This record gives sequence, structure tokens and C-alpha cells, in this order.
Amino acid sequence: MADELVHYDVVGGTATITLDSPHNRNALSAQLRRELSESLDKAQADDAVRVIVLTHTGPVFCAGMDLKEARGAGAGDQGVNEFPKILEQLWTSPKPVVAKLAGPARAGGIGMVAATDIAVAVHEATFAFSEVRIGVVPAVISLTVLPRLNARAAHELFLTGDTFDAKRAVEIGLLNSSVPADELDSEVARYVKALALGGPKALAATKDLLSKPRPATPGEGFEAMNKLSAGFFASEEGQEGITAFAQKRKPNWVPES
Repeated sequence: MADELVHYDVVGGTATITLDSPHNRNALSAQLRRELSESLDKAQADDAVRVIVLTHTGPVFCAGMDLKEARGAGAGDQGVNEFPKILEQLWTSPKPVVAKLAGPARAGGIGMVAATDIAVAVHEATFAFSEVRIGVVPAVISLTVLPRLNARAAHELFLTGDTFDAKRAVEIGLLNSSVPADELDSEVARYVKALALGGPKALAATKDLLSKPRPATPGEGFEAMNKLSAGFFASEEGQEGITAFAQKRKPNWVPES
């Protein structure tokens, strides 16, 4: 049995999932895909987990699909066929997911970054949609990336495959922030702490709300949104939050610091 390529750890309500395959720049090999998917399932099923952090060892966050495994395989045997499940797990996770990048991401690696709720990278991190330069299409990742990027940037970067830096990644919507390397841990911790203050069910419902198409006009959506809002105000979680606010204490879902 080969050593694991994805590590899973839970501390204080935060599940940290670490890609640990630096020999191939954390490429999405069959083993890494399997272990990553299993770790995401584990975190999402654990009531003690409030926030998920996706990070890595080595100098590269993720180089995309494992091209050694892709070489010579037919369309039905390509590892990319398994990748939509991982992107869906990240995108629809009821627990907020934070991407923590101490290095570059390419292709499918960017697809995962885009599928998370919050993404933070060091200033030195770089990015590229390198697919066209090897004669393939950034098709699967487009479903998570395009909702994040402004259209002009998407056309430019998907079609040229050019490398861009973390500053531009923030400007076009791929990252929430970029920081000096010695501030990466504290910046991620800041986001994790803020996310953990939200009610678990409220966070899941808000994530679902954010992913749905907007109604053509506010008037078309008020009935459904009012029902959702009123239901949460009256819910056990909502009443706990309201009571905690009145009593000037933390709600019972906030992890102990």
C-alpha cells in the first residue's frame, strides 16, 4: 500500500485537508483524487467540523491533472472523468471551504481554488490555464472558474494560457486576498474564525442561496426568500442566535478557541 497523498486532520472545528504529493507538484493522480474525495466526504459528514481548509505541502499547490497517467489513455479512461465529483464536492460543501496556497496552481488546480468559498495565496503564487498550450480544453474547470472571473480576463487567460500573478488573481476574482508568505497562516486563520461564527445550518443555506440563479426581478424572488428567512428566524438555530445576542454571549455553535 502506497503512502497516503492526502492528509486529514481536525482541530477546534477546522478540518485541514493537505495535498502531499510534492514529487509531481501535487498533480491530480488517481490516488490523490481518491483520497481527496474521501477526505472531503469525511469532513462534510462530521458534525464537529465547521470549516474546511484545503492546502498543500511542497512549493506547488496543484499542477492539474497527472499527465503521465493521461498519456496513451482513451477518452473513457482519462482521470479527468473523475474530477467533476471533486469540484462538485468543493462547490456544494455545506461547510465553508478555504483554499490556502503557499505556491502556484495550474489548470485543474485553479479549478479547485475557484470551487472553494474563500481563497488566499502568497504574493509569489502564480496561475495559468495551461490547457490550450498542450492541446486540451479547460472544459471541466470552466464550470467553477467562469462564475468567479470577469469575462474579459477569462477570454484572455483561457485562450493565451499566459501566467498571471496573485495580485491579478485578486483583481479578476479568483482569489480573495494575497499576502506575504509570513502572513499566510494568520490570514487564513482570520477567515476561518469569521466563518466559524456563523450558524452551521445558516451557512449551508446561504451557500445554497449563493449558488442559485437570481430571479429576473426582486419581486419574483421575494416569496421564496421570505419563506426561507422567516423559517430561519423561527428555527432552533435562529432562536439560539437571537437569544445569545440578547444575552451578550457566543451562540452554542461557536467552537471553543
